[in-house]
Amino acid sequence: MHEITLCQNAVEIMQQFGRQNNARRITAVWMEIGAFSCVEPEAVQFCFELVCRETLAAGCELHLVTPAAESWCYTCQQDITLLSPGVLLCPHCGGRDVRMVADDGMKIKRIEIE
Repeated sequence: MHEITLCQNAVEIMQQFGRQNNARRITAVWMEIGAFSCVEPEAVQFCFELVCRETLAAGCELHLVTPAAESWCYTCQQDITLLSPGVLLCPHCGGRDVRMVADDGMKIKRIEIE
């Protein structure tokens, strides 16, 4: 389960931000999980609560955003949604000239502090 390591790293970044801004505590965080990241949102939710204990982020509210795998087909000039990173075929025209826009990571988008 790599989600625990991702959460530990995220909480460390959050704490650094909190200390730099003289926060008493971190109240909420918004994270984005890329469509092709192989990260399970349910596992992140579970692990996040564990790693926040006894930190500035204890009791922090986690908001997870998981955007769709948006991509672009150069053949038919349309935005498309891919179902898998291994299948780079346009669902409209079957073209292979596809640019994948979906992210494969996890990002902190916003941190709320007191």
